[in-house]
Amino acid sequence: MEKKYALVTGGSRGIGRAIALKLGSMGYHILVNYVSNEIEADQTVQFIVDNGGDAEKIRFNVANQVEVETVLGAWLISNKTEYIEVIINNAGIKKDNLLMWMTNEEWRSVLDTSLEGFFNVTRFLLKGMLVKRYGRIVNVVSLSGVKGMSGQTNYSAAKAGVIGATKALAQEVAKRKITVNAVAPGFIHTDMTSDIEAEQYKKIIPMERFGQPEEVAAAVAFLVSREASYITGEVIHINGGLYT
Repeated sequence: MEKKYALVTGGSRGIGRAIALKLGSMGYHILVNYVSNEIEADQTVQFIVDNGGDAEKIRFNVANQVEVETVLGAWLISNKTEYIEVIINNAGIKKDNLLMWMTNEEWRSVLDTSLEGFFNVTRFLLKGMLVKRYGRIVNVVSLSGVKGMSGQTNYSAAKAGVIGATKALAQEVAKRKITVNAVAPGFIHTDMTSDIEAEQYKKIIPMERFGQPEEVAAAVAFLVSREASYITGEVIHINGGLYT
């Protein structure tokens, strides 16, 4: 049986880990990307293996184009007959601040990780999909990129940029049976929301709860599947009805 490969950027924790585990259970060999937390990346790989799947960790900073192309290029050389048929662009950071107080670094680093990261990874791996005439790209964006969030001008801009890129790229590659979609989580229980007063925000969520990473992973799994072959350029909202 031919081995199928999926890359999950920012796959060591939170939503990325949940997606990696879900795709691993679907038979994909998972490339778990991480930047610094090797212990968590190792745990994600182990969880996938313990669940009967196959995975390996792969370290690079998505914001660094040279690093992305060097590391992924080396992987492709070592796996000459293979290609990565699924890309999950999940890597992202937040550095919240009001715009009037926001530093250049807070602005630049957030955009570099989400928006430049999408560009660096996707452009480099897209050729393989085009040659094989098949691929699935799912970008993890955010409620912030859809409606904007006070104190997150940088994060909202980065995710909104990825949403626009999703819609444009979907049109470019549709003829080659490559779909490009996005999922936009709302408030999900992860490290990124650990400092939020959950009880306060639950009051404005129709379902009156935060979501779980596994609920995001389930939507991603569908978009990656063959059953979703006629869905492209879409943004799936996963927010408990907060923004409808």
